Amino acid sequence: MTNTPITVLRACVVASLLSLASFSMAAEPEVIITIKDHKFDPAEVTLPVNTKVKLVVKNLDPTPEEFESHDLHREKIVPGNGQITVYVGPLQPGTYKFFGEFNQATAQGKIIVK
Repeated sequence: MTNTPITVLRACVVASLLSLASFSMAAEPEVIITIKDHKFDPAEVTLPVNTKVKLVVKNLDPTPEEFESHDLHREKIVPGNGQITVYVGPLQPGTYKFFGEFNQATAQGKIIVK
């Protein structure tokens, strides 16, 4: 087989497509937030700008909680001793508050995007 311009072009196209496929299959960054004693830990999370992020919220308490954020437009029940996944972003720089609907006095948190 000779290295004709068409063969070289085909090889470049295949290499480019494989590169794009592996890039698109890369997982989003993941952040784990736990709920224990009706408090989020960590209560403050820093995320990168313009990046989709997977938040895994694990409830270590036996009672359910609701992960809610007006800033992020998210609202999801976290069962007692269960977990949920919430995707956020891509976000602009700023602070985005979240809270536990059932225990607002103690379950407070924020995401800082920079």
